[in-house]
Amino acid sequence: MKIEEAIQQSTFRTERERLLVNLTYTYTRIQFKMNEELKAFGLSAPQFNALRILKGQHPKPASVKLVMERMLDVSSNASRLVDKLVEKKLVERKSCDHDRRQVDVLITKKGLEIVSQATTALNSMIESLTMKDEEARMFNDMLDVIRDQILTSKPINK
Repeated sequence: MKIEEAIQQSTFRTERERLLVNLTYTYTRIQFKMNEELKAFGLSAPQFNALRILKGQHPKPASVKLVMERMLDVSSNASRLVDKLVEKKLVERKSCDHDRRQVDVLITKKGLEIVSQATTALNSMIESLTMKDEEARMFNDMLDVIRDQILTSKPINK
């Protein structure tokens, strides 16, 4: 379905405006679908992301700062996320050996199992993409360019 049909808007000022609306619309639909899948595991998308980061660090601990730096959603509150994951017994907090002010976070066995199961469930979304690897590579390159240009653009003061 074309973006014009999806949002019932017949025209855009430019193709670039259409692109940004299309990316935003597509992102929100992907997030909605991911959240539906993750709900079965009692996880939100940011919690899943944090668990994946910790799984990548496993068996080494990670600081909350490291988790925050690697989060996909830059607005996520990593400390609060870690607290919720501790409550669910998916991660543990430990005092850092070399810096008492720092708290290390370790994924638990239960956390490893949950993130593995959730990843398997989400892989069906990845497999539903029928584009070829070269097409995906080109699209990824274009997204990198868009992100770099948007993040480095200066705000227009009116």
